[in-house]
Amino acid sequence: MSREAAIARATEHFDGGAFLADLARRVAIRTESQEPDGRAELARYLDGELAPRFAALGFAVEIVANPDPKGGPFLVARRIEDPARPTVLTYGHADVIHGLSGQWRDGRSPWTLTREGDRVYGRGTADNKGQHSVNIAALAAVLDARREHGGGGGGGEGLGFNPVFLIETGEEIGSPGLEAICREWGRDLLAADLLIASDGPRLSPDRPTLFMGARGVLNFDLTVDLRAGGHHSGNWGGLLANPGIILANAIASIVSPQGRVLVRDLVPRAIPNSVRAALADLEVGAGDDGPAIDGWWGEPGLTPAEKVFAWNTVEVLAFKTGNPENPVNAIPPRAAARCQIRFTVDTDPASFMPALRRHLDAHGFGMVEAALAEKGYFPATRLDPDHPWARWAAASIERTTGHPPAVLPNLGGSLPNHCFADILGLPTIWVPHSYAGCSQHAPDEHALAPVLREGLRIMAGLFWDLGDAPAPPRRHGGE
Repeated sequence: MSREAAIARATEHFDGGAFLADLARRVAIRTESQEPDGRAELARYLDGELAPRFAALGFAVEIVANPDPKGGPFLVARRIEDPARPTVLTYGHADVIHGLSGQWRDGRSPWTLTREGDRVYGRGTADNKGQHSVNIAALAAVLDARREHGGGGGGGEGLGFNPVFLIETGEEIGSPGLEAICREWGRDLLAADLLIASDGPRLSPDRPTLFMGARGVLNFDLTVDLRAGGHHSGNWGGLLANPGIILANAIASIVSPQGRVLVRDLVPRAIPNSVRAALADLEVGAGDDGPAIDGWWGEPGLTPAEKVFAWNTVEVLAFKTGNPENPVNAIPPRAAARCQIRFTVDTDPASFMPALRRHLDAHGFGMVEAALAEKGYFPATRLDPDHPWARWAAASIERTTGHPPAVLPNLGGSLPNHCFADILGLPTIWVPHSYAGCSQHAPDEHALAPVLREGLRIMAGLFWDLGDAPAPPRRHGGE
């Protein structure tokens, strides 16, 4: 039995229909973590669906209670074959965003898997049931192949490495309890040398992708609150300051009409050479369904890939003054905007709000209040593209597909990678099995069948190589 045969097993798992049958069963479990009565479904997904599958693969499975009452339980599945071999942590999340039943096209149900051409519809197909199902199935294919072959790099009939799976049930509500679990179990249940996980999109549908971290996100509110109520614009126009106009001008002083961040303390001083080199040949796109890129928008002199993966942006997510639904002839008393900074590891988020305050005061906007939003913060993380594990993973994927993958130093969006990179101290490798046009969080969420199929092949190759080929230096030795 060879690497090629293991990949063929994973491929047949898709082509024969078994993979989509598993995914259909998992999509049907309504794991909406935002719903108060969703806890039973979250527990059913872990206890009734995933735990038996892991047990059949020889894993010791433990359901860990969440220390945060806002979150649901965690599943930790461990198969420790040889402490002297590498231990690899794999992460996924069982919960999904609201199903939005009744809003899907052509009467589709979010809880019924439907395939139309290359599209596989259903809530969780892209985020994240489809992605962690790929990884579980690929591991099973490699384990079956190793058993026939006579074992991996460690001998025996095992994988040749130690897989650990962590499945949480609250990612869509901010991962409550994940940091605490990582701190509490980091030297025990979750001790590892490397994270290999799957979430987020590929750079483009037809190009396998690696990313090694995520941009951080910081949400903040800008508010102008001048008086108790509105006043007739005919009687008071020209006499009373208009909060909407003041706030619009304040925002315009922060970001130019072309999207360049004007508060330079909010952006990196430079892009590291290794990051710039990794992004040099990458084209950003979402396939036929994605929006056209506005080339004139954003930091001048940067490529589209550098703008979204290596630079900081300031966005206005919402702006309200007066009564937009039913405007009246009155000068509004108040204006407010929810804004957001996406940032890389090359800047310190603790400096952002003081920098904004200094800027607003210096430009005559002392009446504009700036405050952190109650929700909406993730730290930034990044593994250098030249890291040995990053080079190893890229080489494995190229060996499987025949083409080099896109290597992103970090995702443009945000996910809880800091729990693994900062708290557990792991090199982090993410291999996404979705694409940017997948409609996640919206009606008609879908995965692409060719991406799922190729993802099975890629992950089977990665898991085979972990047990068969010399690996880069490890972190935890034989702990």
